[in-house]
Amino acid sequence: MSLTEFLGGMFGTRAIEIVAATFGLINVVLIIRRSMWNYPFGIAMVILYCWIFYEARLYSDALLQIFFLVIQVFGIFWWLRGRDETGLVMARNLPTQSAGLAAMIAMIGTAALGYSMNTWTDAALPYWDACTTVLSVIAQILMARRYLQSWLVWITVDVLAIGIYLTKDLTPTAALYALFLCLSIAGYLRWRNSMAKGIAVAA
Repeated sequence: MSLTEFLGGMFGTRAIEIVAATFGLINVVLIIRRSMWNYPFGIAMVILYCWIFYEARLYSDALLQIFFLVIQVFGIFWWLRGRDETGLVMARNLPTQSAGLAAMIAMIGTAALGYSMNTWTDAALPYWDACTTVLSVIAQILMARRYLQSWLVWITVDVLAIGIYLTKDLTPTAALYALFLCLSIAGYLRWRNSMAKGIAVAA
């Protein structure tokens, strides 16, 4: 019996999805608060979602979770290094040149990954899946580097993801991304206000 069959039979895909969604919600709330404790929940979430997305034939998203796992580890060190002398994590603005580079990577990456998934796999929604995958990679890197604009990329990802997961009948995950959308907006406003005031939230 494979691990997939064991997990599905033992707990049920929907139950595992709900647990992963709960971990994801806690993760984002803690990120908004700039708490280092977001990382244990984030790591647990990406491991569970890797299996869930593989089962749903959203292969780009499944591969994305592996990338997220690596970035979560690096993010711990980047956030630790990004604190000031009081132990607070400080956000910063993304340089204009870097923003342009990120946009170009997003377009090229989406086209290349979407074509690959459409040509060589049975991916359900290859180009939409590729778009959210590439944007999520960019957003996760920007978030780990503490850039304010990471929230704007996450907002875009959340809007696209809601439609994709509803189409694939991943209702709890779609609901999670609806919450993520609200939290991403709140996170952007909170980080922006903190930067304007020159303050940070305890990590």
